[in-house]
Amino acid sequence: MTDKTIQIDITQAVNNILSSIDHDREKEIISRRFGLFDRKETLEQIGELLGITRERVRQLEKAILTKLKASAKEGKLTGITELQTVLKEVINDRGGIIRVNELGSYLTKENTKIDQSQIYFIAEMCPELIVVPDSDFFYQSIGVRALHDEAKIKELVDMIVATVKKIGSQATIEKITKETGSELGSQRVRALASTSKQLATLNSKWGLIKWPTVNPKNIRDKIYVILKEHGSPMHFNEISEAIKKSEFKRKDVTTQAIHNELIKDKRFVLIGRGIYALKEWGYEKGTVADIIAEVLKKAGKPLHRDEIIKEVLKSRVVKETTILLNLQGKAQFKRVAKATYGIDQKTQ
Repeated sequence: MTDKTIQIDITQAVNNILSSIDHDREKEIISRRFGLFDRKETLEQIGELLGITRERVRQLEKAILTKLKASAKEGKLTGITELQTVLKEVINDRGGIIRVNELGSYLTKENTKIDQSQIYFIAEMCPELIVVPDSDFFYQSIGVRALHDEAKIKELVDMIVATVKKIGSQATIEKITKETGSELGSQRVRALASTSKQLATLNSKWGLIKWPTVNPKNIRDKIYVILKEHGSPMHFNEISEAIKKSEFKRKDVTTQAIHNELIKDKRFVLIGRGIYALKEWGYEKGTVADIIAEVLKKAGKPLHRDEIIKEVLKSRVVKETTILLNLQGKAQFKRVAKATYGIDQKTQ
């Protein structure tokens, strides 16, 4: 099966299921609780509308769903068997479990919130599928019951999260799969990981949602990710272009805003005209003169200008003439022999 090849009339399927409910009030409860045609509503909201208590709404909802699921299991709900076959095929192709919003992109044209609510409702009716409700730890998801029940899904996801924590840094799904020590396979691990609100992915790497390397929340974090992925210094214009072409959720950042953050954040070091590197790569803040002084102090003796230039260029992207001008024009440096310079102790 290829993506975007299946589209089914979700709304008609939902109407077929609702038509099997005898009373309008019960249809209203189910429609509003699941958000089948409008936004989802609470027990209190529905109770106020229908003139009954919150508890009574809950009781009715539970009774209706129990009855509908029993009818589906007996093959009495119109079209459920066929729908279940389609849903299972899509879900199995993607690792045995999938977030509802992703599933909606394969089954509907617009993939609206209502489309997703209708898909989730249909899945509730399917005996061979398991639904995972939205919570603090999980995205609303649908899985294949033959592979796992809700408790098993949570157990497996907890194992994956624990493995990511143990690795301690962003990693490919293949590495995470290997480190779990399980026989789940990368596709299934990826599918399970996608359901967890504790995990995030960026550029094919996975990590904890709180890690900026996989879930950058501000401009500074995005700059950090770009530099980290690039692996070498970049001009701020290059960083800006890379952000625009990235997988980040919000990419409409101005070049000026990026430059401002580069200047303010201690993680970034200016090493040339508009060129920045990560401090963790061993770069330190400072002028060319500061770097020359550090090179000479580290050497503990005067050095030939060629040696000085070579060492300075390891941490700064500048022209050789700029280094020479600093050597010859700054009072802190003293020529002690032909083309050889040291630190003038009088200036210290």
